[in-house]
Amino acid sequence: MAFKGSAGKSSTGASMSKYDVEVEKRLQALESKAHEECSTGGGGDVAALEAKLDKVIKVLHSLADFDL
Repeated sequence: MAFKGSAGKSSTGASMSKYDVEVEKRLQALESKAHEECSTGGGGDVAALEAKLDKVIKVLHSLADFDL
């Protein structure tokens, strides 16, 4: 049985399941840590990292569109 999640809303306004909310929370924590490391000189090519992260985000959002 498929149903719309009501745990949160995405930046586009779509409903997010509890799992999606948890994944988004973890992703934001990783982004924060990556930006912190970059600002202290511990990062690599920031543009390349951001491009990879954008791909991961797109995949996660596309998975949210499927009823599992």
